[in-house]
Amino acid sequence: MGALQRIKHAAGTDVNIDRAREVAASSARALPSASLSYVLHKVPIVGWLPYYNPRWIFNDAVAGLTVSLLLMPQGLAYAKIAGVPVQFGLMSSWLPALIYVFMGTSKDLSSGPTSIIALLTADAVNDLSKEGYSAQAVASAVAMMMGIYGMAIGFLRLGFLLDFISVPILSGFMSAAGLTIALGQVNSLIGEPKGGQETAMIIHDMFAKLPSANGFGAIIGLSGVVLLVALQYIGQRWGSKSKVIMTLTNCRAAVTLILFTGISYGINKNRQPSDFLFEVAKVQATGIVPPKMVDSRLLVKASKSSIAAFVAAAIEHTSIGRAFAARNGYVIDQSQELCYLGVTNFFNSFFGAIGVSGAVSRAAVNSQSGVKSPLSGIVTAGFVILSIFKLTGALFWIPKATLAAIVITAVWPVIGNPLVYYQYWRTSLADFIASMIAFWVSLFISTEVGIGSAVAFGLLSVIFQQVFTKPTQIHAGTSFESTQTILSQKIPLDTRVFQFNESLYFPNAKRVKVAIFDAIQTYHSGATKESADSERNWSVVGEKRIAMLRRKANIMGIPPPISVVVLDFSKVNHIDTTALSALRNLCAEVRKYAGGTAEVRFSTLSDNVKERFLRGGWALKDGNDNESVEAFGPVTVEVFNSMTEAIVAPRQELKEVVIETADSH
Repeated sequence: MGALQRIKHAAGTDVNIDRAREVAASSARALPSASLSYVLHKVPIVGWLPYYNPRWIFNDAVAGLTVSLLLMPQGLAYAKIAGVPVQFGLMSSWLPALIYVFMGTSKDLSSGPTSIIALLTADAVNDLSKEGYSAQAVASAVAMMMGIYGMAIGFLRLGFLLDFISVPILSGFMSAAGLTIALGQVNSLIGEPKGGQETAMIIHDMFAKLPSANGFGAIIGLSGVVLLVALQYIGQRWGSKSKVIMTLTNCRAAVTLILFTGISYGINKNRQPSDFLFEVAKVQATGIVPPKMVDSRLLVKASKSSIAAFVAAAIEHTSIGRAFAARNGYVIDQSQELCYLGVTNFFNSFFGAIGVSGAVSRAAVNSQSGVKSPLSGIVTAGFVILSIFKLTGALFWIPKATLAAIVITAVWPVIGNPLVYYQYWRTSLADFIASMIAFWVSLFISTEVGIGSAVAFGLLSVIFQQVFTKPTQIHAGTSFESTQTILSQKIPLDTRVFQFNESLYFPNAKRVKVAIFDAIQTYHSGATKESADSERNWSVVGEKRIAMLRRKANIMGIPPPISVVVLDFSKVNHIDTTALSALRNLCAEVRKYAGGTAEVRFSTLSDNVKERFLRGGWALKDGNDNESVEAFGPVTVEVFNSMTEAIVAPRQELKEVVIETADSH
């Protein structure tokens, strides 16, 4: 019966069980209203549409049309990067714009195919097409897995997981991806035969096959680059003074596409396809592809290679959304954007689409066009659908070299400036190394390995920083201001003060404990007289180590004894079981070293840390109230509100006691 009563008492006073009961009860009460609120939250249009100003319709229509003129050539070009028939770039572009009207939280974002996602899709296409799957099927499988990942993270509000990818890692990865894309388009730009897939082979083949380049194709491609760069320069120079010039600059990809498609049609219309002067896109589509489920076996095989594509899409999409929201004075919901990204990629994959995300170029055009709400997506989707049904005959004649020119000029800004990496070097060696790992591994091995290895290095560097943290020592004789006296005082010679600089948990607990005890033995003598005739242990390793530490600290002779050790927890926000055990052992070792005459005092404990000590079986005594003791346990320490109070509090008469430690079991 006694055991049963103890079990009941333990269950009744258990903090975790009480917390579980409270959470379960509050969740049950809030479930009906929370469920409705959650569903409505996933369709933001319900919240903002009643407040829509009809005068905004014109702005949204103009912005939607302008974005579609940029989206269409980009969609065709990025489908080419992904290795799928270029018409599927258009198939990938209409549904995302439509879904975003209902689920988006940014007025500026425009989602659709992007260069980075296309490149990562191409990696999966190259791998899985060897097993007999078509490029289109693989791309759809990647898009569907991106959708599944996005819905899982978005609906469960796990977007914080993306925070493990730092800005330097993202910069290195994006630079490598942009450079890979640009190199991969050089053969189309100058009319060379297609070369290898690996970066090293691409560079080799680019020079080795230069004599077999198509002169007409090279003229078309390089002329396209010159025109695109010139239009961009004109916009930067005079765009702010003329809306016509700014519009022309924003639609430079469409202008270039229309011009060179007309040239291609005029040159090649009377020739047989095998006798064209240069390669053309040969877009073939008579309407939207009927929806079709992705092969389940292919879906499983694409699950691994889709991770990098989803991570890149999520980071690209949310970072662009946050940037334009801050610029234009509103806030986006990051978890909701991930939900949208998941839903749109999942359903888009049924139409043979490639993965989609937000694009900075289209967001910039959307913002500059004066967009007022996500309703602009209706116009964008409508114009893309119109193009799929009515304009594919004209799109057949697009030169591949022109698409390559559009791709290269679009991704060139993605490649990081060397000064950015020099700044990482100046700021943090760990950040520089992480960015270099992401860049070189992504460039020459694979993007998945590049991101994974860089993130792993980043996490390890953070852990090692925590592991090798040391408490700050405040030496005896140091002046400090006391709230109890007007004049400053000095720390007594028999007192040692330590300030923790990080939270205490399993990676750093042992090292911090050893550092503190080493300092105490270095600057203070123990209970026995340190002389030749003092009692020795059979091993002299510890004795020699302390002697070495004292030599390094220039301690000559016998240092003063230790009476008070103050541990300042002002920077400690979390403490775990391992740290509690290490501190318990520290208290025991200090008391034993001082012959039971030393006090260990705590100062500035937060409520969370204090609760952890109490739950861990510690007895915390108010240093200013001799009668106040919270909980009872094998270890009792005095707790003060400040480090100063802990230092100046009067010494107590202590008896030699044995403190139970974790090692004594």
